[in-house]
Amino acid sequence: MCGMTGDREMSKSSTTTRSGLLRNPHPGEILLEEFLKPMELSQNALARAVHVPPRRINEIVLGKRDITADTDLRLARYFGLSEGFFLGLQMDYDLMQRRREIDRDLKAIRPRAAA
Repeated sequence: MCGMTGDREMSKSSTTTRSGLLRNPHPGEILLEEFLKPMELSQNALARAVHVPPRRINEIVLGKRDITADTDLRLARYFGLSEGFFLGLQMDYDLMQRRREIDRDLKAIRPRAAA
């Protein structure tokens, strides 16, 4: 896989947005760009191989559906990855999205001083 860093795949696309923020690719984008395209594997073929409806894979690739534990286990098994790989990508994505949404509130929170 290209761009492998530790346990995470890194997309080859630009790392920052116009606003200067780091890109936050959805796990579906990573699935498409780092697995399906390089392996010349269609969404339908993947869906058949992991025993899920094709719509599930399509919605993940389009960023309309999150990776679930069920999907993670199936994809990890198929691609020979550690269980939790795709859930980790989903968690990273969700955390960054939410951090951006509540950034002002987070900055207003003062950490509790150690006793």
